[in-house]
Formats: sequence, C-alpha cells, structure tokens
Amino acid sequence: MSPYGDMKASPTELVILKHLWRSGAQSTGEIHAAISERLGWSRSSSRKTIERMVEKGLLDRREVHGLNVYRARARKIPTLAGLIRAFATDVLDLDGPLPVSNLVESDLLTREELEELERVLNDAAEGEAS
Repeated sequence: MSPYGDMKASPTELVILKHLWRSGAQSTGEIHAAISERLGWSRSSSRKTIERMVEKGLLDRREVHGLNVYRARARKIPTLAGLIRAFATDVLDLDGPLPVSNLVESDLLTREELEELERVLNDAAEGEAS
C-alpha cells in the first residue's frame, strides 16, 4: 500500500470529496446542488459518480429516514498528500521533501492540517529515499 493510502480520486471525484469534507454527510440531491454548476452535470451523472465512489471506497453510504446519505470515507490529508506527491513526481519530476508553504492560502486546509500534510509528505519522501 502507498504511504498515502490506497484510494485515488479522479479530478471530478475530488470535487465531491472536497465538498463533503467541508459540509459533512449529505444526500445525492444536496451534493448535486453544490457541484452541478461547477461540473455542468445532470443529476444522473452526479448519482452515478457518487455510486462509483462508494464502490471504490471513497464514500460511505447510510440510510437516514429512507434517504441515502453519503460521507467522505477517504481521509483528507492522505488523499491530498497522495495527489500532491503524484503531481510533484509524475509531472514536475521532483523527489524529496515538499514544502507546503505554497498552500497556506488554501481554504480547504486549516493550519493544523497543513502541518500534518507536510509531515505526511516529508515522512513518505524520507521512506522512498531509504
């Protein structure tokens, strides 16, 4: 298993994950309302992607009052660390520790999450070097 976890999200799946990390558990309709304008999706496309994400293990589904409600199963920091590390190595040909100082302005991450992300990225880089 990768040091970043074994769940890799596609760019459109990442939109859904980021929404759920911010908003918590929601129904398909709530998720669709939040993401449809950005992605230009029909409700059917949102539903199919959400179901695929459940099958991949990125989301959990539970029934509440007869309505399916979804929450992110993929943890934020390992998921983001994996995507950042993949971009840095696959696109930029970088290896070694990665500073997260460029992410300080992100609305997605708290200061504590930035510190954790930097630890995860750098611990994994040290493990790859040995």
